[in-house]
Amino acid sequence: MTHLDELNGGRSAARRRPTLLGVWAHPDDEAYLAAGLMTDFVRAGGRVVVVTATRGEAGTSDPTAWPPWRLAARRERELRDSLATLGVDEVDLLGFPDGGCHRFDGTDCIARHIRRVRPDLIVTFGPDGLTGHTDHRAVSQWTIAARDAVRPQADLWFATVTPEFHDEWGAVNDEAEFFYPDQPDTPRTPVDELVRQLTLTDDVLDLKVAALAAHETQTAGLIERVGAATYRRWWRTESFRRATTAAHVTLDDLAA
Repeated sequence: MTHLDELNGGRSAARRRPTLLGVWAHPDDEAYLAAGLMTDFVRAGGRVVVVTATRGEAGTSDPTAWPPWRLAARRERELRDSLATLGVDEVDLLGFPDGGCHRFDGTDCIARHIRRVRPDLIVTFGPDGLTGHTDHRAVSQWTIAARDAVRPQADLWFATVTPEFHDEWGAVNDEAEFFYPDQPDTPRTPVDELVRQLTLTDDVLDLKVAALAAHETQTAGLIERVGAATYRRWWRTESFRRATTAAHVTLDDLAA
């Protein structure tokens, strides 16, 4: 019996592969924060499913050129193309309003996906929303509540950044306006408190950069502003902290 068979309770790995569920707010969140993690999971034989709360229809400074209906359709295509670059083809966009998730409770919606997917590992934002975005915070709350209610055995990781990330990339973060200004709880998770930190190899970083470039409406201008070489290095490291002390399926398990 292989290690994957053991994880699957003796069943065929083709029938029940270890599964990662990413729950995010906008198309491109998944690429910035977890493209490397998703790639490693796929390469290890796992299944990856992405759920995105909004279609990103408010993500423009030019709503005349990009009215919400047009931008939403474009960003959905970008998301699917981006994930295809990583070998991921299971994605669902929930249709909550971009910028308005905090006005809704999407817990039941996320819970339905967790029941359907039966993930071993769920990855999302921490309660701080990482950047402070209200949509990120809402999605975090929904996901925590849904996981606790319907699949508490699933491991839950929050995407985060370290103090070293802020030290190295502070100027670029400011240029990109990545973090909300004066946010009191911008994450600065010490490395020894992480459940996993990935420094992407060149081949995985190539895929991540391609996945980010597929989100052209969001990334093309930023890449031009900060420079392609800087942009490539900026998110080479992905960091995650565990929401609980529970330990379930991890990439180390899959690679064993």
